[in-house]
Amino acid sequence: MKSYTKVRRAVFPVAGLGTRFLPATKAMPKELLPIIDKPIIQYAVEEAIAAGITELIFITGRTKRAIEDHFDANPELERELRERGKRDVADMVNSIIPAHVNCIFIRQPQALGLGHAVLCAEPVVGDEPFAVLLADDFVRGEVLPTQELIAAYEMSWKSELSVMEVKDADVNKYGIVIPGSAIGVVAGLVEKPMINEAPSNLASIGRYVLTADIFDVLREQPPGAGGEIQLADAIHTLACRGEVESVALSGQRFDCGSKRGYVEAIKNVASDFFETDIFLDSFKSD
Repeated sequence: MKSYTKVRRAVFPVAGLGTRFLPATKAMPKELLPIIDKPIIQYAVEEAIAAGITELIFITGRTKRAIEDHFDANPELERELRERGKRDVADMVNSIIPAHVNCIFIRQPQALGLGHAVLCAEPVVGDEPFAVLLADDFVRGEVLPTQELIAAYEMSWKSELSVMEVKDADVNKYGIVIPGSAIGVVAGLVEKPMINEAPSNLASIGRYVLTADIFDVLREQPPGAGGEIQLADAIHTLACRGEVESVALSGQRFDCGSKRGYVEAIKNVASDFFETDIFLDSFKSD
């Protein structure tokens, strides 16, 4: 179903177990692992808000209550900070979610795949277009992908994927684009193909703007790779109908779902502090 409306909602699938970061993620959601002093998920949330999103929909699991606590108010902490004269820190804690932005938390009862997690958002999203942000994909740049995708959607009124070229050795880690007849047109999407079966080196990363048509596909879709409901398979169905386009990623992406990518992201952010000595000064004041 087409909806020529603004993209106001963003979905954050955050129900995964984070097994690659055990034991750190035994009791703490991987999305709350910090990049210096800010959780990974907060960067994705800030990206969405900067792109004009006003409703944040978190698809969580039963071990992810701490994510809800992070984005909730903490009046006791704020009062303690203000009494100690740390008003700037109290204001920072208070403004993690601006007053005009709403947070909605939906429990995914079973870990049935990314496609199933997105489908869990349907009762809130309805028939409107929406963004999807995977927190594991940490992106830095002057213009971030959600803003780029929304701008492209408002030109095409089609689902939009953020894409980047990857090395041959990495194609089996991503949904790989079947290129269409023109630049930016997506003819299909193959989930984690072997290099000898890959239609291109163009990978779909964890940023999407999708039309509500995706829900009709996901409801009828059988399990795919890993026995899960794959979002890539549903996008492939839409692409075969000529309803999907792509936007080349212009920023720098770090795969924080891997230990190497996570450490590289920390090093990249830390370099900003070191260049201005803010990082070192922060230790002197604590």
